[in-house]
Amino acid sequence: MKRTIILTSILTIFFFEFIYAQDDIQIGSTGRTNATGALYDYSNPSAVNIKVQLWGYVRFPGYYVVPVGTSLNELMSLAGGPTEDASLDDIRVVKIREGSETYMVKYDYNDFVWEANIKTQIKYTRLDAGDIVVVPGEPRYFVREDIAFYLGVLTALASIAALILSIISINNL
Repeated sequence: MKRTIILTSILTIFFFEFIYAQDDIQIGSTGRTNATGALYDYSNPSAVNIKVQLWGYVRFPGYYVVPVGTSLNELMSLAGGPTEDASLDDIRVVKIREGSETYMVKYDYNDFVWEANIKTQIKYTRLDAGDIVVVPGEPRYFVREDIAFYLGVLTALASIAALILSIISINNL
């Protein structure tokens, strides 16, 4: 009897760490459906769900609670898709494994979005609990932004020139 109690206590202490090590997995839904604070809950109330982070140039970056087995494509769709400034040739998924090395996997979705035919094989990776998806990018240069700036400067200079000419013509009278 004493041996059973001691063995049960040791096993409870040993497995206690594993019970709380699963922070990125939850069973069922939290019931939260709004997007306050960039938390998006797309969990399945009757299934195991995982928590992943989506950063970068997507319409709704943030913290996502999604069903287990959600793919990178599905997460991007839930986030409203990439923005026009996204670099789709360098999408990164950072895999964080507790007790082992963290590593990064890169994906190229340029063909998928911009080309008429897919040139490279796209891997539809399934996300794991705790993954961080990064969609890099940078604001693109548009000529219309420069045109608007220079047109504003030119308009101001033309107004000043018209004022000076008006003052000179009034003084000549």
